[in-house]
Amino acid sequence: MLRRLSFIALRIFILFFGISIVWVIILKFLPVWITPYMISCKISAMKADEDTEIHHDWEPYENISKEAALAVVASEDQNFPNHSGFDFDQIYDAMTEDRKRARGASTISQQVAKNVFLWHGRSFIRKGLEAYFTVLIEIVWGKERILEVYLNVAEMGKMTFGVEAASLRYYNKSAKRLTRAEAARIAAVLPNPIRFSIKNPSAYVVKRSGQISRQMRALGGQRYIADL
Repeated sequence: MLRRLSFIALRIFILFFGISIVWVIILKFLPVWITPYMISCKISAMKADEDTEIHHDWEPYENISKEAALAVVASEDQNFPNHSGFDFDQIYDAMTEDRKRARGASTISQQVAKNVFLWHGRSFIRKGLEAYFTVLIEIVWGKERILEVYLNVAEMGKMTFGVEAASLRYYNKSAKRLTRAEAARIAAVLPNPIRFSIKNPSAYVVKRSGQISRQMRALGGQRYIADL
């Protein structure tokens, strides 16, 4: 019985390994139209008898302002062009800081792995799978594709996913025409896009937008992400 269970577990592992690799390869080339998190948001809206429309409009990387790309890097993961999926310095700092509320240390790559392939939540299983998919997309996709997917699936407002949908909804323009200030404001709400608003920014969002703009200049502008 133990040998049979071990054989079944091995077959499941091999099947998962094969399917996950094929899945990642396919999404290297196809737009990510829907994610598990988008589905969960839609279900939650249905249960709460709220508007269930998902605002999401995929745009290829070349059709997105590089100010928007730079803004999310400056805000979320400044070492993005250099790390291999995990920023171990940030992880160490987050673990050793004496704070009442631990700060996040997830890279853009980790956030994409979680949003595209997994569910939101806190468990060792999910974190382990997140690490696995992070390594896969770093190897198979590369930095530019990871950033392209992030810009298209990150939550940027209530039922609003991706910079194109956010730009159309809050600025009435395509993401290709975003200015630095506008891109910085979008990036400023990323920690909590339900609590913070792009359209009606709080004092915190205004302040954080200015900080992000200064960080974008300090990184050297768009040149910083030119060779992803």
